[in-house]
Amino acid sequence: MRMGVDYGGTKIEGILLDADGSERARARVPTPRFDYDGGVAAIKSLMEKLESETGARVGSVGIGVPGSVDRATGYVSMGNSVWLHGRDLRGDLAQALERPVKIANDANCFALSEAVDGGGAGAQVVFGVILGTGVGGGLVVNGALVEGVNAIAGECGHIPLPAPLDDERPGPVCSCGVPGHIESWLSGPSFAADFARRAGLPVESGPKPAEILALAEEGDSVAEETLLRFEDRLGRALACIINVIDPDVIVLGGGLSNVERFYRTVPPRIEAHVFGDKFFTRLTRNVHGDSSGVRGAAWL
Repeated sequence: MRMGVDYGGTKIEGILLDADGSERARARVPTPRFDYDGGVAAIKSLMEKLESETGARVGSVGIGVPGSVDRATGYVSMGNSVWLHGRDLRGDLAQALERPVKIANDANCFALSEAVDGGGAGAQVVFGVILGTGVGGGLVVNGALVEGVNAIAGECGHIPLPAPLDDERPGPVCSCGVPGHIESWLSGPSFAADFARRAGLPVESGPKPAEILALAEEGDSVAEETLLRFEDRLGRALACIINVIDPDVIVLGGGLSNVERFYRTVPPRIEAHVFGDKFFTRLTRNVHGDSSGVRGAAWL
């Protein structure tokens, strides 16, 4: 039996999985924002609830969190849940739960989940990319998560957009404060902002991604052109990953992973920028959806 916890900015979700990956129990509670001790208590309460419901006792717990996790100390940094920064979350949870705790970035948990029994199941090298409120990624090789010596492996959102066009320089300012990063072009809010700029609308009050996608379906030319630009940028970004890592499969997650046309239109745009004359990397949608993060935490 495995337990995973997805410690998000708005909700904390826990899951119990059998050894074969089947779900035994699940529960979620609102995140006590800016309340570090409250978050630790909420995770303990979730674990006790899930164990009580199933009559099981788990030997260890995996936690997925936003931000970078120091491999030596377990401290969290560079995430939007700023109340976690500089705190010994792994140690404090291990003490509260009275069992070992493993902790990893939430995008890494997504990649691990999809590599184990999702869109990348059976592949040797799997790269997971989340296209959501931000852009994150994770790398799994032979079923093992690769975090890197600096604990930033897979952070594809924070590299410059490859081969920028004249009107893409210097680019919008990323959430990290640097202009032109991939996240500043390929996140959900960035997609919406790109449409608003081209439509002459205020970025702050323009339509949301789902509305823009609906407009494109209705034949709106500005929405369609925004999608075409997004596909081109996504192709360049993923080709850069392939040129460095050469994964068997890239699995997309996050809200924009649900755009079905991407799996038809983006691979040719990737291939145009991949080094050499071979292109076998598969681009696939995730299998577990919003559950991938918490499932990946359990697989830790």
